[in-house]
Amino acid sequence: GSPYQPAIEALESHPEKKFYNVSKLGGAKYDTLPYSIRVLFESSVRNCDGFLVKETDAMNILDWKTKQNHVEVPFCPARVVLQDFTGIPAMVDFAAMREAVRNAGGDPVKVNPACPTDLTVDHSLQIDFSKCAIQNAPNPGGGEQKPPAKLSPLKVQPRKLPPCRGHSGCRGSCSAGESGRSSGPFSAQIENTPILCPFHLQPVPEPETVLKNQEMEFGRNRERLQFFKWSSKVFENISIIPPETGTAHQVNLEYLSRVVFDVKDFLHPDSVVGTDSHTTMVNGLGILGWGVGGIETEAVMLGMPVTLTLPEVVGCELTGTVSPFATSIDIVLSITKHLRQADVAGKFVEFFGRGVTQLSVADRTTIANMCPEYGAILSFFPVDNVTLKHLKHAGFDKAKLEVMEAYLKAVKLFRNDESSSREPEYSQVVQVSLSSIIPYVSGPKRSQDRVAVNNMKSDFQTCLNEKSGVKGFQIAAEKQNDIVPVQYEGSEYKLSHGCVVIAAVISCTNNCNPSVMLAAGLLAKKAVEAGLVVKPYIRTSLSPGSGMVTHYLSSSGVLPYLSKLGFEVVGYGCSTCVGNTAPLPETIRNAIKQGDIIACGVLSGTKNFEGRLCDCVRANYLASPPLVVAYAIAGTVRIDFDTEPLGTGFNGKSVYLRDIWPTRQELHTVEEECVISSMFKELKEKMEKGNKRWNLLEAPESTLFPWDLKSTYIRCPSFFDKLAKEPVSPQAVENAQVLLYLGDSVTTDHISPAGSIARSSAAAKYLTSKGLTPREFNSYGARRGNDAVMTRGTFANIKLLNKFIGKPAPKTIHFPSGQTLDVFEAAELYQKEGIPVIILAGKKYGLGSSRDWAAKGPFLLGVKAVLAESYEKVHRSQLIGIGIAPLQFRPGENPSTLGLTGREQFSILFPPELSPRMTLDIKTSTGKVFSVIALFENSMEITLYKNGGSLNFVARRFL
Repeated sequence: GSPYQPAIEALESHPEKKFYNVSKLGGAKYDTLPYSIRVLFESSVRNCDGFLVKETDAMNILDWKTKQNHVEVPFCPARVVLQDFTGIPAMVDFAAMREAVRNAGGDPVKVNPACPTDLTVDHSLQIDFSKCAIQNAPNPGGGEQKPPAKLSPLKVQPRKLPPCRGHSGCRGSCSAGESGRSSGPFSAQIENTPILCPFHLQPVPEPETVLKNQEMEFGRNRERLQFFKWSSKVFENISIIPPETGTAHQVNLEYLSRVVFDVKDFLHPDSVVGTDSHTTMVNGLGILGWGVGGIETEAVMLGMPVTLTLPEVVGCELTGTVSPFATSIDIVLSITKHLRQADVAGKFVEFFGRGVTQLSVADRTTIANMCPEYGAILSFFPVDNVTLKHLKHAGFDKAKLEVMEAYLKAVKLFRNDESSSREPEYSQVVQVSLSSIIPYVSGPKRSQDRVAVNNMKSDFQTCLNEKSGVKGFQIAAEKQNDIVPVQYEGSEYKLSHGCVVIAAVISCTNNCNPSVMLAAGLLAKKAVEAGLVVKPYIRTSLSPGSGMVTHYLSSSGVLPYLSKLGFEVVGYGCSTCVGNTAPLPETIRNAIKQGDIIACGVLSGTKNFEGRLCDCVRANYLASPPLVVAYAIAGTVRIDFDTEPLGTGFNGKSVYLRDIWPTRQELHTVEEECVISSMFKELKEKMEKGNKRWNLLEAPESTLFPWDLKSTYIRCPSFFDKLAKEPVSPQAVENAQVLLYLGDSVTTDHISPAGSIARSSAAAKYLTSKGLTPREFNSYGARRGNDAVMTRGTFANIKLLNKFIGKPAPKTIHFPSGQTLDVFEAAELYQKEGIPVIILAGKKYGLGSSRDWAAKGPFLLGVKAVLAESYEKVHRSQLIGIGIAPLQFRPGENPSTLGLTGREQFSILFPPELSPRMTLDIKTSTGKVFSVIALFENSMEITLYKNGGSLNFVARRFL
């Protein structure tokens, strides 16, 4: 137990609740700590066991002021979020561990993740069908033929339509239309499955797109979904959020956040790590969290801490008040720009000041979510009254909120604006004035290039003139006003530079803020009422991102207006954002290419790399949802909204943007009326019910997973093959051959399998032998639950430079036979011959983002040790975590100074007792002997290595 037991107290207002009173424990030092560091301190006190978390760690955190940047500290997050397929390897390892524990005589039922683990399944939705498929269908909604519904004017009181099947909360936005047609691998199961309204699981007569996309997603990913479903049934601590509930980020926020954990009447702050880079969103709710790699999340699920360098904390002070035309996104982008300029890379950011209360929780989560854009680890908004009010709307019950508030105040984690309480001491302070914020879009090529909306026309002109580069398109002056006529659906249209051909309203992470989506809907409503239209060739789509946004749109009655302008709902997932757009109509594509037109995409996601949306759309702008609708109506970005009309409405009247822009007042009124706490109640119901296809999906219920030997997606990996009750002391590595001799800066992308599976690769040969055609290969990412594919994809990068080969190629030499082979084939031969292998490398081995297979792959290839001049910190710890020894040449030495060719055989002797950074001797078959440093930094790493890595270490706990 923790040596800090004496610090446990009862909560005054609720004496049955206990907690560690860290503020008393830390005294005056605690009071000057940033709030985010207080959370780290509480975690270290509560989890202190003298092995994984030591007392010195807790004291180092308390001494943050002097220790920042100088010490490493462990952090045990309260829970883990896995984003779809990154969750596969972790769950496969747990399934394999159950098997191994049973084979070694233990009880497999005891094998469960050590902390609550939430898995969202969502990232592979592609827009396979666009609205055209639906508009051209003879009977779009299915069911009986009904005359088209007239658009009823928006009234704020509930619409008096007959409620769906007695479902009163729905305001009649769903009805019992059955969709009779169905195709694809699931037709047998979903014959006559109506599309369900995303909130009430009642049938809707709405677009069929969502159903088609879901069906294809289910077909493509069925096997993995069944495995997930088995996991959710048999493991404790795992909850799975099935497909089609919203993107990971939003579900994470709306549904999974606890803010304060109450485990058997013991209170502690919520905190989280996740494999999604958008995990940082939750910091907007006062929950400490950030994104990590698959192998670290798996370690946390195994009960190990995450290690981080105690970070600097930058205080961001918000002052002033916001202008009415600025949307939440403008506020967010402006604040993120300030942070980018302030150099906050690798630091925590924490918000304070009078302006913070003007930001809604949605604004905060949005800013927190943009972390990757400005390089901070996280942006923390301590819980305050605004947060509590939001949680009340989100359906937290009153008793829970009272306990939460009392607890947070007791441990000084509650931010109070009014009181003269002293602000923490920060490493540095950045000030942002909210009054200076005006609306911007970003583009045309990079999201950091921001253009004020009132300068858009002249800025686009500059882009046409400028040399090709990060902004310019270099169009000759005489060609800048070219017009290309094009026939589309029986009418003629004129395309010119700046014409909008893609307009996507995506509620992705950077505007999960429903108020901006609602603004787009109200703008659409006023546009339709004024008689404005969107040209039919513009590829418009609406991807709500979460049921919450759909609820905003449907309960406020704006969906039919968006639909009338062509913005139809496409499935719930990061669609356009991840570059999965359906192609533009052929005629439009040809016209753009022939006329060399700079066509534009305007979207409200977070990413706008050139050509990412569609290769012929060369200018892409990120804008707020209402501006996406405005530019779609205008049909061009070469417009000055102040002086030029958007278009001509009824009676030939010119309509300007200011005529249809909803005021903040209107927005707030509708928002208050429509965003009812029922929204969250219904979201919870939906999550609990699951969706129909998920519920129908059959999955085994056995304690051990029944591996399908024919499967090419999910296979039992061999990490636990030698699991015995007691770990064997480290074995000497005798007469090892060098599998690869690499240079400096080998990245995890060189090591780890990524991207599509090349047809000539070892993985392709394996899949072909299983009867698959290249079209069915899918990607390494999709097959990361199959170690046979992943091992074959390790070191399969065509840019890999192996000194034995002399040119970039995923090849090596098998020395006993002298053959040049794929890395996998050579490793396989060595394993058959019982010859261990090692890797020789230069400086900074394992650079780049952490990838779960960068250590697992080499381990399964039989690599016993890596011998390098230096390592990337994270990769070094991952090698130990899988059971590979990271050895380092002594300063000033490397293979060439030691006269090594890499063709020798190497023998490494391990003494019975290892100690941190000890020196080991290596003998070669040519009679050389040299010393290296074993890079184990502490006793914990030595214990893990002796156990053959963290997986085996944890498995032994169950024996």
